[in-house]
Amino acid sequence: MEHSKIINDIEKVHEIIENDWNEQLLFLKALGSFKSTLGNEKGVQSFIQEHLDDMNLKTTSFDPDPKRLSSYKNFGHPEWSYEDRPVVVGEWESEGAKIGKSLILQGHIDVVSAEPEHLWDTDPYNPTIRDGKMYGRGICDMKSGVAAMIYAVNAIKKAGIELGADVQIQTVIEEECTGNGALALLDKGFVADAALITEPTELKLIKGQVGVLWVRIKVKGAGAHVERAERAQNAINKAVYLIQALDEYREYINNRPKHSYYTEHPHPLNVNVGVIKGGDWPSNVPSECTFEARVAFYPDQDPGDIQKELKEWILNAAKRDDWLKENPPEVTFYGFSAPGFTNSADVELFESISAAHKLTTDEEIETVAFTGTTDIRAFEEFGIPSTCYGPTGGNMHGPNEYIDLKSLKTATKTISAFILDWCKVRQ
Repeated sequence: MEHSKIINDIEKVHEIIENDWNEQLLFLKALGSFKSTLGNEKGVQSFIQEHLDDMNLKTTSFDPDPKRLSSYKNFGHPEWSYEDRPVVVGEWESEGAKIGKSLILQGHIDVVSAEPEHLWDTDPYNPTIRDGKMYGRGICDMKSGVAAMIYAVNAIKKAGIELGADVQIQTVIEEECTGNGALALLDKGFVADAALITEPTELKLIKGQVGVLWVRIKVKGAGAHVERAERAQNAINKAVYLIQALDEYREYINNRPKHSYYTEHPHPLNVNVGVIKGGDWPSNVPSECTFEARVAFYPDQDPGDIQKELKEWILNAAKRDDWLKENPPEVTFYGFSAPGFTNSADVELFESISAAHKLTTDEEIETVAFTGTTDIRAFEEFGIPSTCYGPTGGNMHGPNEYIDLKSLKTATKTISAFILDWCKVRQ
């Protein structure tokens, strides 16, 4: 970073971020008030688009077309409609000859369910500030990052600075289940020289992430009145048997040789049963039970190979049970079929963000390999260097999710300094 040329601009922008801090917090509270779970994203997307319009950005929104996206390796298989579920982009087009590099700032606005809400100390959709933290569903993952990138750009614009290359602000759906929202914008031509996703990374840079897939396993039983239970087959009990087999698979894959990015991680590959449905009456022996799980794998493994391996593991386990051997479970895949991702820490993008972080915090940045997935994998498919950097929080996907507000301000300042360096400033 050429400090001597842009340090005054950075100081000016950081001062505006300080002055607008309460406004940024109100904006984040507004984002968190939208219950933007799967299928319910339009309200918050319309709100964001209006805000980007007020910033004099050129905005576009449209609903993703899954048929158009189905040929991409990062495509996730949906079982739902995309009607009235837009992705949004706001473009700040640079005037004159390009002197810097163009940039995408991207974040997802979809959130997971807050249920059971009675476990929360506060209303998950009425964000609350307490002891330097803001609590609410999606506040950490990742509406705080969305607020950071928007207010970083807003501060640069308010400072009257003209950038040397284009900037896009993208807000997408379905990061939590397919990644098709990110694909939809890239497929439509909203590309750039690099992308930064402002996920809550604890002010660290992501250098890699695991692959993720979703599996559904449907188990048949032989239903009856409970009075005849000894002559029936309980589908829930048989599902539990197969869930135990998944637990064994989890230990098996974690005991295999690890990818080089995860050699120091004690248990990088998680397998989680997140949904189970079976039975409808206490006095009935259930005839069916279905459970769904999330399975991780290393960046150098192919999702198709893992699907095949996993299906064989489940069916082989079924063969060891007298009932399931004759009535094998139905194994299908949907949602995530996300390959892993690695990036090199010595690329120009990493150097620029690292310098901005150092300038803002006076500390060296850390890089991490993530044991989940993010949308950076979609940018890799389009040949766009990308990473994640954002604030610190906790309890993601659980009760009392929160963001540390001091870290959010730091992230906003770092992102603004990075934009000025990456895109350059017209004199």
